Amino acid sequence: MTLKNEDLLGRLLQLAQDLYAETAELSETESELQLWYNRGYADGMTRQIRDLGYAGQVAEVLGSVAESISEEQQFLPWGKAYRHGFEVGERETIEVLGEKNG
Repeated sequence: MTLKNEDLLGRLLQLAQDLYAETAELSETESELQLWYNRGYADGMTRQIRDLGYAGQVAEVLGSVAESISEEQQFLPWGKAYRHGFEVGERETIEVLGEKNG
């Protein structure tokens, strides 16, 4: 990993950590759609970071992170906000980091 990517990875993991802290107390209500989007974004980021070969770094910084929504919830308003955030988080992470590790 280049020094640039190492710095970017650290910054992305810090962002994910901040988003998880911000969304720790989610409830299933339409009044929290932005928080559901943010949680989806964090989950999408961490999924993509793992898929790029940085699972060890994700585990070290974030511990065990499970995706936050069930199949039944994905068509509800907060599920749609979560899914959109997830997709954007995945896409933007690949745009920033770009290549697989190793």
